Amino acid sequence: MKHCLSQLTLLAGVLLVTACAEKPAPPEEPAAISAQQLSEHVRVLASDEFGGRAPGTPGEERTVAYLIEQFQTMGIEPGGPGGSWTQTVPMIHTLLDEQGSLMVHHGEDSYPLLQAEDIEVSTVRADPALLVERAPLVFVGFGVSAPERDWDDFGDIDLTGKIALFLVNDPDFAATAEEPVAGRFGNRRMTYYGRWAYKFEEAARRGALGALVIHETRAAGYGWSVAASSPGENYALANVGETPVALQGWIHGDAAARLLATAGHDLDQLRVVARHPDFSAFELEDTSFSADFQVQVRQIDSENVLGLLPGSTHPGEILMVAAHWDSYGQGVPDADGRTVRPGANDDALGTAGVLELARVLKAGPPLQRSVVFALWTAEESGLLGSRAYAEDPVYPLATTVANFTLDILQTAGLARDVILVGEGQSELEDDLARVAASQDRVVTPENLPENGLFYRADHFSMARGGVPVLLIMAIAGGNDLVDGGRAAGDQWVADYVGNCYHQTCDAWDPDWNLAGAIQDIELFQLLIEDLGDSRRWPEWKPGSEFKAVRDASSTARR
Repeated sequence: MKHCLSQLTLLAGVLLVTACAEKPAPPEEPAAISAQQLSEHVRVLASDEFGGRAPGTPGEERTVAYLIEQFQTMGIEPGGPGGSWTQTVPMIHTLLDEQGSLMVHHGEDSYPLLQAEDIEVSTVRADPALLVERAPLVFVGFGVSAPERDWDDFGDIDLTGKIALFLVNDPDFAATAEEPVAGRFGNRRMTYYGRWAYKFEEAARRGALGALVIHETRAAGYGWSVAASSPGENYALANVGETPVALQGWIHGDAAARLLATAGHDLDQLRVVARHPDFSAFELEDTSFSADFQVQVRQIDSENVLGLLPGSTHPGEILMVAAHWDSYGQGVPDADGRTVRPGANDDALGTAGVLELARVLKAGPPLQRSVVFALWTAEESGLLGSRAYAEDPVYPLATTVANFTLDILQTAGLARDVILVGEGQSELEDDLARVAASQDRVVTPENLPENGLFYRADHFSMARGGVPVLLIMAIAGGNDLVDGGRAAGDQWVADYVGNCYHQTCDAWDPDWNLAGAIQDIELFQLLIEDLGDSRRWPEWKPGSEFKAVRDASSTARR
């Protein structure tokens, strides 16, 4: 009997072991965006060792090496030209000598302007000296030439050899509903005509020697401390073809008011006059401008970092997620003696978001389309890295499905909404609303459209090439936060832009609440996964200024 019982016990044990062996292992949890990983990437990139990540510095070398190492660790492939990790971006770096001078002349009288206090000027020409000798000053209003809107501020004035003085933003930015200009541009929504970049470009096209934009905090979207954060320093793409103005920059509103008063004009009255369709640029009587600086010019080869996750069946169709790795390097000491401007949120956090998307997408099921992870140089110097890519793309823009850009993420916690920058541009906005709904969130159009953020981040370079784009940029308006609502979201934006944007205090904080940032990064993950396994090509909406460029390459997508 004992023998039988032993056999039965042994048989039961065998059956139990067999059953356990055949039971399938529990499925692994899918990879997810990690707050810890995001924070760690920012801690490293925003550390003093990286020196503010300015292009052409040891901070760039450390940054590029770190980004490549992270991609390699994840198993992401090199995405640059010829199987490399980087795309070289030849640039010049210019720095005006601190001993230079800036003067305003009226008749026989002259007075100086102080760099960084009254004015912020630099050059993007590779000349060893910047010399402007009593150049006439021309007030050009908003400096807009827009035939399609029946608007021309220049008339028949000749800007050759002169300094153009611009108002910031669009002609209708501050207009009342009764003024003829109302609604002619974007009302509160800035168009590209309102951007300083357009104004400098237009001045150069008209042969001006220099261009100065009168600073106004509300119209510019940021304070004087931001406009004057890098006095005398600039970057430019090398060998771009067109000749830029010799001198460019901002003039403080108070200094501009004094200059104009010297010539017999009132700045506030000129703002009103310049909003009228009959306004025409005019030269300030017997008033001129001088500048005299030696210029340090340095040729540098900066780098865009590109990673690739190849598609399984349609590898030539590209989804791109991007951020910029650069920040403002080092500046003058703040009240605590700090000189490094670490750019923790702008845009180490966006860069960390791209790295996390690369990790999570690589760990997930293969997508049919390829994903390119682009980390740009020199965004803070005028979108130079992304512009260089758009002008010489590694992957054809015609078959780039969409670009998703992360540039500043909010660090105040969960939100009930996502902020849409540039409403009415492409079908990606409809996708965004659908995916946000799956997170129990809604889409809120930016409530600071006058800041022109659609034209101030790297996605704009891709949009100009016809690629549909989406931008997450937390300073476009306060989120409706779960903890504190819209008021708390608006306060977060006001605190960040008013205190730390482009300053030394944009530093890593271990106490950041990254739950809302993760929501936004996950939105891009869901959009990429959806488009990555589809045959759909999102289109620009009718009326978008980028639709014609995309339509011209439609045969490449058939």
